[in-house]
Amino acid sequence: MARSLLSNEFNNIGTGNPMSGLDLSLSAMASYPYPYFPMLDNTSSTLILQFPEETRDPKRMRRTVSVADSVESNSSSSFYSGGSSSNSTDSSGMMSRNNSFSSLNSLQRLHFRDHLWTYTQKYLAAEGIEEEAASDEEMRNEEDGSANGMRLVQLLVACAEAVACRDKTHASALLSELRSSALVFGSSFQRVASCFVQGLADRLSLLQPLGAVGFVAPTMNIMDVASDKKEEALSLVYEICPHIQFGHFVANSSILEAFEGESNVHVVDLGMTLGLPHGHQWRRLIQSLATRAAKPPTRLRITGVGLCVDRFRVIGHELQEHAKDLGINLEFSVVESNLENLRPQDIKVQDGEVLVVNSILQLHCVVKESRGALNSVLQIIHELSPKVLVLVEQDSSHNGPFFLGRFMEALHYYSAIFDSLDAMLPKYDTRRAKMEQFYFAEEIKNIVSCEGPARVERHERVDQWRRRMSRAGFQAAPIKMIAHAKQWLGKTKVCDGYTVVEGKGCLVLGWKSKPIIAVSCWKC
Repeated sequence: MARSLLSNEFNNIGTGNPMSGLDLSLSAMASYPYPYFPMLDNTSSTLILQFPEETRDPKRMRRTVSVADSVESNSSSSFYSGGSSSNSTDSSGMMSRNNSFSSLNSLQRLHFRDHLWTYTQKYLAAEGIEEEAASDEEMRNEEDGSANGMRLVQLLVACAEAVACRDKTHASALLSELRSSALVFGSSFQRVASCFVQGLADRLSLLQPLGAVGFVAPTMNIMDVASDKKEEALSLVYEICPHIQFGHFVANSSILEAFEGESNVHVVDLGMTLGLPHGHQWRRLIQSLATRAAKPPTRLRITGVGLCVDRFRVIGHELQEHAKDLGINLEFSVVESNLENLRPQDIKVQDGEVLVVNSILQLHCVVKESRGALNSVLQIIHELSPKVLVLVEQDSSHNGPFFLGRFMEALHYYSAIFDSLDAMLPKYDTRRAKMEQFYFAEEIKNIVSCEGPARVERHERVDQWRRRMSRAGFQAAPIKMIAHAKQWLGKTKVCDGYTVVEGKGCLVLGWKSKPIIAVSCWKC
């Protein structure tokens, strides 16, 4: 817009506009010998100088100078161009030819230069207007997006209330409206809303009609299915998000501290970090043990507990090869059992070895309404007398007794996660879509749509875990490595917004003050 305006102004000059005082078309300029201009043929030509608004006078100034007046002037002042003035001694006011040419040359240079300067100012002003218009449009878009976001929140809450009241008619109408607004490739809140819409729709399909009692259990527990897409999504979450890596880093630091000076050590890993391929956590631990100041342990045992036996054995074989290359004797074994059915005799502890238990995003799955399953697992761990139990869990309250409370907590928590993904990856990045739809969306749907034994994503805040662990006979072992953790976060080079804070001996990774992952250590 600014460039076209400037072009039009110069075109107007070339058409002989009487206000310009100059004919700057190439054909007209070619007909006059340099350095003359048509203005020389008219001694009463008018010179118009326009000054910008930034001058002392806020209004545009306008000066008219007659060539004859300038020629006949008796003053010795120069007129902007720096040309010299001469005193007139002839009563007729005639000057020598050379002096008149010098004065006129000064005027013509001034006139052309001033036009260039004036139109440059117009060009800059037009650019400023264009930028201001773009800024206003962006602000309007942000305001519209904020208004749409508020409307989306209202619809989600209203739909959740209708589902909680088992009002299928009203809930279905709201879901229909939500589906047109909650877009999988929209803003961060639109994307997280789409996941909650799926969960509400699933829950609605499982509800009994109004007046009936009970809740239809889902035919399949989504957490029992380890699809290729979910495995890929888990790997992407590990590589891109700092959540699991943060848990691994703090856990390994605490385990290394517990193993300091020990030669016979044993790690019991509950769940093997959801079966994450390649055993990333233990590769780093093995490297740290091989390079520690004291000599490496003569014997390292790792026991994986879970149902994915074949996958665990593949990981164990890879770890044994890695440990062998570093000169460490690694023994790997698998206990085929879920946590609820785990028995004390399943884990073999040998005399003289130092034991630690590692739980990465696992124990929340056995938190039930009766609390019996979790208490049973904690009792078994307590009987093993580990030197330390490392507990890594999502720091949010998704296990409340009321559906609406869980819904709002989950909406707040996962909105922060999707906001962080928005800052880390471009809008249409397929990796982000895979993480959101095949990992986080599965958690959201389980929280929103499932009840009873099928609801396994029962995340709780770190304060609640303190009470549970204390009742089970554990004592807190404060983690004193906040500076080290902040240094690690800086080295990972994730986007700005992630924070690490220490609270009551625990380390919490958060996104813009919203807690995401908490790590705590416990001893018997």
